[in-house]
Amino acid sequence: MPEENKQKLVRRSAKIAFMNVGTAEEPDYQRMKKFTELSNSRNPIEYSRQYVDEDGEDTDIVGVSLEKGFAFDEYKNNPVHKKIVDIIEDEILGTDAIVDILVVDTSREVEGGGYEARRRDYSVVADSDGDDTNAYTYSGSFKKNGSFDKVTAEISEDGLKATIKKN
Repeated sequence: MPEENKQKLVRRSAKIAFMNVGTAEEPDYQRMKKFTELSNSRNPIEYSRQYVDEDGEDTDIVGVSLEKGFAFDEYKNNPVHKKIVDIIEDEILGTDAIVDILVVDTSREVEGGGYEARRRDYSVVADSDGDDTNAYTYSGSFKKNGSFDKVTAEISEDGLKATIKKN
């Protein structure tokens, strides 16, 4: 079988998340390290109805209310952890509790360099903390707060930072 037709497993570690710990004007996307969970729930919004001339319902998906479940062991000197912990511990509300997350898919290289990525704002919704006796842990979800931008991103050589390529 030719190499280009050979199927290849996409590992979970190929989709790398980065959080902006800088500003909107000067973003600083740092790798989201030491997370024990970072999973997506699509939560589709359905519009279902039955027409009088049909025996069953028709359903359309009219929206998606994406959320990313998260859990991490807190580490000092980790700017992503600090940002999330500050929001949770200080009970920050509203637009001040929004974070900017960039997910880079390293299994999808882009012609001309870089990788396919999606950037979106999320509200931090805390669930629990301190429920492990070995490390201080936090959990909750990042709930979508706006639409996503499909972008091309590059990752630094050490793998700890990402930048969005300008077209």
